[in-house]
Amino acid sequence: MTERPAATSPPAIEAVMREQALAVGYAPVSARDGFAALLDLDHQLASILQSTTEPMIGQMRLTWWYEALEKLDREPAPAHPVLQRLAASVLPGGVRGADLAPMIEGWEALLDDGEPLDDERTTRHADARGGVLFASIGRLLGQSGMESLGAAWAKADLAQHVSDDAARARIRAAAVSELDMVLARKSPKPVRGLSGLAVLARESLRHPDRLPGHPMRATRLAWHGLTGR
Repeated sequence: MTERPAATSPPAIEAVMREQALAVGYAPVSARDGFAALLDLDHQLASILQSTTEPMIGQMRLTWWYEALEKLDREPAPAHPVLQRLAASVLPGGVRGADLAPMIEGWEALLDDGEPLDDERTTRHADARGGVLFASIGRLLGQSGMESLGAAWAKADLAQHVSDDAARARIRAAAVSELDMVLARKSPKPVRGLSGLAVLARESLRHPDRLPGHPMRATRLAWHGLTGR
């Protein structure tokens, strides 16, 4: 069986996406469409593992996406809304499809290989998923060095979805520590939408009773957008 994020109900997905839309709103106007398109890509890849019970099928679907992302650099985008949005709003910002393709490796790390979800696989997932995602959004925002923030964000998200209790506790502890470290510095104004996602991830770990859409989460995001803290 694939070690994958647990399936999320449509209302919960909608609440997460509304929160992410609020975070995107703190980015410069010129980068918002690309920011949102990259989050759409992350949701698309997550849905593959959430809906796949056979590792081989999951691998085939992820391989398709790897190849599709690489082809964006040399061919017109196929008739898929996520790929078309990437071509229209991300590639013009200097992010290549080949830059995004390693995100696939992060999701492949969660495919079942008969071994437990250990620290090596967790780190591989976090670096390839969150590190590449945040680095790419950071490039649209004109900011480098977003990889550590993205990896911590990805670990926090993973900690809320893995099924194994021991793995969840281990990943959660690592995520809290890493988020505290990377969020200790004041975030520059242009990247507060991106760092705001990490703030929300830490809120999820600190206050699990405050689900996406809770007013205190919106207040915390607004405070971060105003102060960078």
